[in-house]
Amino acid sequence: MDIPTPLTQHSESFTQRYRRYMRARGLAYSSEKTYLYWAVRFIRHGKYQNQSDIRSGDISAYLEFLVIKRNVSPNTQKTALNALVFLCREFLKLEVEDLAFCKSKKAIKLPVVFSHSEATAVIEVLDYPFKLIAQLMYGSGLRLNEALRLRLNDIDFNAGTITVRSGKGNKDRQTLLAKSLYADISKQITQVNLTHDRDLSNNLGEVYMPFALARKYPNHAKSLHWQYLFPAPKISKDPRTGRHLRHHIMDRTMQRRMKLAIAASKITKKAGCHTFRHSFATRLLESGTDIRSIQELLGHSDVKTTQIYTHVVGMHHCGVISPMDK
Repeated sequence: MDIPTPLTQHSESFTQRYRRYMRARGLAYSSEKTYLYWAVRFIRHGKYQNQSDIRSGDISAYLEFLVIKRNVSPNTQKTALNALVFLCREFLKLEVEDLAFCKSKKAIKLPVVFSHSEATAVIEVLDYPFKLIAQLMYGSGLRLNEALRLRLNDIDFNAGTITVRSGKGNKDRQTLLAKSLYADISKQITQVNLTHDRDLSNNLGEVYMPFALARKYPNHAKSLHWQYLFPAPKISKDPRTGRHLRHHIMDRTMQRRMKLAIAASKITKKAGCHTFRHSFATRLLESGTDIRSIQELLGHSDVKTTQIYTHVVGMHHCGVISPMDK
């Protein structure tokens, strides 16, 4: 469940106070969970008994421990660094001086991508509505949870765009909406409308709304345009309020379906839902789309992250031919 867990209003525990601080700062719930995870790991490693025992000077030693003893990847070490600097500098108001530590040199692997025929083969194995979710990941470059969290008002047929709300880094962006999917998405919206009408007739029909929007627009939770494009088959209970809502399809459900579809397609690559996003970027690069446009569509904050796909495309795309093929 990606709904923020309720907070005990008057609790003075470290984790509850830290959660309250992060929510007041407007961090995405995924960031909140990640930052809390690394804070707890850091505290346990340092064997701190009280908040006052925490020292920002210990961050470097912990980051080296992750590399030397845990053999973590550069991305994992970078995530831990960001989380611990936020903890010490922002929450604890400690001075964080220039950090000197051994950086992870673990090789960064190239992303696995499907060929177009492999992508379409996997998609054809999936049934409704999982097929459409996969088509959106491949056709629009969406992460799995970005696709699952789409609301009806995020689809713009006139502009041919999808708006991704609060994506990675808590940023909004727009990406492509494939024209070939217009009919199927329209059918899905019709189905959502029928489900929503049935829920309303049973005095239900609410969906999860972020706290700020829930307070500002209390009636929007029951409006059609805020309904999820891929609603869950069953009503669930909101852990914060106790109200019964219709959430979206859960990520683990889609991941299970995807694993079975890849196996049924006889594909031996180490692939999953995210492979469609990698494949989207690779197809655009192969067709001559400039790297900056791909960066914006994917929502990467740094173009260096996008440039890895230039290695995926490979030398064959530059016209280099093996001597064996001459």
